Amino acid sequence: MAVRTPDPDPNEREPIGGSDDADFAAAGAGGFGGVPGGAANPGWLSEVELAEARRRLPMLYVEAVPVRTDGTGAVTQVGVLLRASPVGEISRTIVSGRVRYGETVRDALFRHLENDLGPMAFPLLPPQPTPFTVAEYFPIPGVSAYHDDRQHAVSLAFVVPVTGTCEPRQDALEVTWMSPEEAASDALAAEMEGGRGTLVRTALASVGALR
Repeated sequence: MAVRTPDPDPNEREPIGGSDDADFAAAGAGGFGGVPGGAANPGWLSEVELAEARRRLPMLYVEAVPVRTDGTGAVTQVGVLLRASPVGEISRTIVSGRVRYGETVRDALFRHLENDLGPMAFPLLPPQPTPFTVAEYFPIPGVSAYHDDRQHAVSLAFVVPVTGTCEPRQDALEVTWMSPEEAASDALAAEMEGGRGTLVRTALASVGALR
């Protein structure tokens, strides 16, 4: 299934496969010298500039598999997002979005977790998060396990425990909490966009949650 999820306000986030916006971390009207997040944020591109950048450059993303753990740190539940596209397509996915110009990976990860899961999710991020894998999305199916029909995207993927209440925002309709076995099932993988079923299985294997 090709990745095809909608894109919210350009000040917020874009999952891999989202619609074009002006949030890509590269030079815009203000050049490379501006302050990220300011009125002249150089990380904002027009749709034409973004399309040109995507044609020439790999795009950097962070992705997160939210989990709940018990007192020993073992994963007990996995959070999977339900999303609707502008054309009415429903798919399952995980937290995902681009890294902005001048933004640390940790800050980008926290921003996208809050945007997708709400401000009361309370994700537990270490000072220097380490990805469990690097996922490469290609516009040509079959090059890797991951596919994005618009671009070549390189994604740093993380397993992130959350301790609070998750209230999806943006284009996410709900967060479904599943057991590790359910999250690793073929049935769920068939519903997930861009090959993310493989990413979820890899995430669970990295924390010893697959039996």
